Amino acid sequence: MRFVVAVDCEGGACGVGSPGASLNSSRNLEFAQLQATREADAAVRGLFEAGAEQVIVWDNHNGSLNLNYDLLDERCDIALGVGFEHRFEWMGDDFDGVALVGYHAMDNTVDGVMCHSFSSATYQYMKVNGKEVGEMAIDAAMAGEKGVPVIFVSSDDKGTAEAEAFFPGIETVTTKQAMGWNCAVSKHPKRAVNEIFEGIQKAVAKRNEMKPFAFDNPLQFEVRYKRLERAESTSRGYKGAERIDPYTVRYDLERISEYY
Repeated sequence: MRFVVAVDCEGGACGVGSPGASLNSSRNLEFAQLQATREADAAVRGLFEAGAEQVIVWDNHNGSLNLNYDLLDERCDIALGVGFEHRFEWMGDDFDGVALVGYHAMDNTVDGVMCHSFSSATYQYMKVNGKEVGEMAIDAAMAGEKGVPVIFVSSDDKGTAEAEAFFPGIETVTTKQAMGWNCAVSKHPKRAVNEIFEGIQKAVAKRNEMKPFAFDNPLQFEVRYKRLERAESTSRGYKGAERIDPYTVRYDLERISEYY
């Protein structure tokens, strides 16, 4: 069995933002990166405990240089840095599942901790075929193009609710109760780590019940930007883009991997 552990930093235990700032500008960043490492390591150990032969950890938060790599279980491999042609480019169709660890809720989620879709400074929302989506759905669809299902998600309660809505039957671990961008009631970090270690083994046991996630193709991808000039430059620089209002650009795509 082969798996990917995709790791973000906002959804871990005791991770919150600072007033007026993203995680990357928050005093909480260093701890959030360390906790993301711990939670990723728990997922890796749980997968190997369940019989995995290979686990690739993908560090995918802001610039993809976040984790303390020497603290990860030495049996794993690590995908890091920017410049890959596609998301999950290095994952083959012979993989058995993807775990999304430390992910967060999408834009426009009420009281979601640091909720956003790829960039809280750039995007107001993203829609596929008229439905709002976030990073979980996008990454699940990218993996789904290779026939690989998402089998596990850890996040705050808003994020795990989003995951369960998009991927019925998925195994989740809730790391904290989100109360707003800057506040949450979190599980103790060590308890969250233990629950992820146990939860991901449950996910492996029922992996055959999870089907690869897919959008209906061809699709319309709509992005609403926070600044006019970003919408303008994007619509002019991408063939087939249609600027439907000053802030919003729509793309007609054969599949989501054309964009990501």
